[in-house]
Amino acid sequence: MIQAVGLTSESLKDQPPAVEDVSFEVRAGQVTALLGAAGTGKTTVLRLMLELQRGRGVAYFRGRPLHCVAHPSREVGVLLGDVPGHPSRTVRNHLRMLCAAAGVPAGRADDVLEEVGLVSLREERLGTLSLGMDRRLGLACALLPDPHTLVLDDPAAGLSAPEARWLHSTLREYADQGGAVLLTTADPKEAARYADHVVTLEAGRVAADLEAAEFARTRLRPRVAVRSPHAARLANLLTKEARAERRSVEVVREEGNRLSVYGSTTADVGEIAFRNGILIHQLADETGDTRPEPREEELPVPAEDDPAPETADASEETGTEEAPEPLPLPIAVRSVRSPLRPLRYELRRATGISTGFVVCGVALVVSAITAVVLARIGHTPQARLFAAWPREVPLPPAALAAGLLGALAFGDEFRHPALAADRGTVPRRLGLLTAKLLVSGITAGLLAFLALGCDAELLYLVYGGELVQVPGDWLPLCASWLALVVGCAWAGVLAAGVFRSTAAGLAAVLAVPVAVVPLVHRLFEGSYVRVAAGIHVRMREVLLLQWPFGGERYLLGLVRVIAQPVGGAMTLSLAALLCAYLITTLRARAR
Repeated sequence: MIQAVGLTSESLKDQPPAVEDVSFEVRAGQVTALLGAAGTGKTTVLRLMLELQRGRGVAYFRGRPLHCVAHPSREVGVLLGDVPGHPSRTVRNHLRMLCAAAGVPAGRADDVLEEVGLVSLREERLGTLSLGMDRRLGLACALLPDPHTLVLDDPAAGLSAPEARWLHSTLREYADQGGAVLLTTADPKEAARYADHVVTLEAGRVAADLEAAEFARTRLRPRVAVRSPHAARLANLLTKEARAERRSVEVVREEGNRLSVYGSTTADVGEIAFRNGILIHQLADETGDTRPEPREEELPVPAEDDPAPETADASEETGTEEAPEPLPLPIAVRSVRSPLRPLRYELRRATGISTGFVVCGVALVVSAITAVVLARIGHTPQARLFAAWPREVPLPPAALAAGLLGALAFGDEFRHPALAADRGTVPRRLGLLTAKLLVSGITAGLLAFLALGCDAELLYLVYGGELVQVPGDWLPLCASWLALVVGCAWAGVLAAGVFRSTAAGLAAVLAVPVAVVPLVHRLFEGSYVRVAAGIHVRMREVLLLQWPFGGERYLLGLVRVIAQPVGGAMTLSLAALLCAYLITTLRARAR
């Protein structure tokens, strides 16, 4: 169950808070509706309960605040809007990716697809789903970790009548199995029809906290239910006479030959039907959508001095007297938790869409064509020829593609925040960063060697074996090539994680050869060149012990790569971006 106590939002300047001292309970096995018109604070209440917004108060989920729950997604399933998934990702891949984030088996995705009726659409892309199917997918995401509680913000908004009925029947089945359901709505009829308990908000305060039957009897407008084979004609006559007499009467066509007339009485409707010779099969006073009232004198008058708000006020006064503290506890916005299986999550995220494969394919084609053109022009060193790297271009195609893939690793997360759909952000956790660096590094390494092989093979096919002779220093050249491509990928990952944008990540990759390399090159031209020239000799003197398997040679080779202008610039850029990422992570946690 959920216990919300004293939820109060922060006030802006001199304005009163949007929500003030809201307290209620959501029992297990029931559907509770938070009812209110637009602007009454329904969404704010949910965000305060889920610790997504600063304020005061506390919400207990089975006796514990949400920040004290080890795995919140397994306790509370949340649906606060549309699913923010990548539009090119399929429904099944999206759910399998979230399975890795929640730490549940991948087979759970197929189970929830069957529960929400999306088995036939599991290979459809998210961008092609209708509103009703998107809402089903959102419910599937909330049900994925099998939570004890569901919190939904106006889940039936914009849905057709059949889709809304299906949604509420699914929530009813979930509640019948022992779960607690809290949903918001602005439609009192929907609350009375589908909820077990209704909490009414007015101007940010609890105006009524009633069982659904009591709510329908006391707080819904009375109406006249009419059944007639000439319902359309009767509706036109009722509307015409109400306009002539300047009375506020609303006539609503229901299913079949039924009319619901608001603002009139059975006597007036019966008299109009009699005068015009219209046959009536049913004429009765009703309240809400629950049951007809047998006698007119039992109908309540929906006036402002209704006794229900007084009861709510009395309960609020009693709660205020019992509260030991004048102000509830403050609510702090907690940082987003990392995926429970970050490496598996990152692999499914990267391979779930075709963007990465397209980028790699285009990079290989452009690299091969560039190598052939450079060989045709001539006067290009063999190392640059294999890398397809003209002197006029800051980076070769493979390195640029690796940087783009690295930038997409975080850029797509911020653009489509599937990990934290309710917060619209991405968790800044070292586990997730490590997984992204590992996957992007392996992808960049494969791309580097594929580009090298494709360039050499095409050069051999076009020009023969003259241009594909293996150089004597092939090992340090390959190490430098691999370091360049992997370094570009890591720079893209870190920059996109710091600046929260794919474009900013790619710009940071391009800034390394354009801005950082000239700066480092000037340092190498000065007195620093003498220091770098003899660094391998001094390293041998420092490393008195011989490393097993000739490890000192690899270390010296790494030092030589870093001592180059491009290697030093890349190392300096990666160190600066890593420090910036760690600083932003610590600042987010401190807040």
